[in-house]
Amino acid sequence: MEIKWLLDFLSLVDTRNFSRSADERATTQPAFSRRIKALEEWIGATLFDRSKHPIELTAAGHRFRPVAEEVLRRLLQSREEIQQIGQHSESTISFAATHSLSLVFFPRWIRGIERETGILRTRLDSNQIANCVQSLLRGECHFMISPTHTTVEMQLPEDRFTSIAVGEDRLMPVSAPDAGGRPIHCLPGSKDRAVDYLAYVGSAASGRAVEFLLKHHERAPVLQRVFDSHLAGVLKSMATQGRGVAWLPESEILPELETGALVLAGDGSYIIPSEIRLFRSREPLPRAAEEFWLRLTDAGSASA
Repeated sequence: MEIKWLLDFLSLVDTRNFSRSADERATTQPAFSRRIKALEEWIGATLFDRSKHPIELTAAGHRFRPVAEEVLRRLLQSREEIQQIGQHSESTISFAATHSLSLVFFPRWIRGIERETGILRTRLDSNQIANCVQSLLRGECHFMISPTHTTVEMQLPEDRFTSIAVGEDRLMPVSAPDAGGRPIHCLPGSKDRAVDYLAYVGSAASGRAVEFLLKHHERAPVLQRVFDSHLAGVLKSMATQGRGVAWLPESEILPELETGALVLAGDGSYIIPSEIRLFRSREPLPRAAEEFWLRLTDAGSASA
């Protein structure tokens, strides 16, 4: 059995498409399919139901998934610890975070911690939320920072992962203003005049929170979806240009709100509270990461 087979397996679990996973794993589709078949032969069971479109995990595949994730996590963590011993170097504390939090929240948050601890050796990988979750599941990072919403379930088993709150934010529906300072695009809209909507695409937690609001709000907006992106920064740029309404993190648009480049495009019932949380595995982490976590949890207890 080869480690790359596990990486192939988890990639296919994510994409549910052989061609996309082959591209992601930088190989040809026939070669990728052979490696998946080799893994199934090694295990002695079929892991994917190829008759479904998109493909689905079999019962055996569902049983094997947490095993593959745990094996990779332990291998990568052990490799890091051994490398650090061999190099006699400090442990690097690694994070995965969504693009928006990487640009705005993380630099300010880690700087505040370092005022108390001194400079820490850290690494940050910025990605979409689904990729951040997979990085944590596979042990490719020690911590994941993500916005969370009460209406959106995180794909992290509570018996294997835990988290603490490290910040708060809000998703605010905003639009560029007209000459009078009023939003060009204003909720809720009407059947005769739908509101142009700039939407998150894919599995973004913020996008799922917005979709939940739109589905369950007592005054559901009448929207016309005109643009999609998984990046809040791109949606902000489009909203600033007057292209439509976007739900954006308040922390990311404070300068635009202060200057009036963006204005609230609906009443308070359309604002979505968000909590920023730091996630980690319940398994032991390298010493520097554990000390970092202990410092944060002690500070949280002291401020409670």
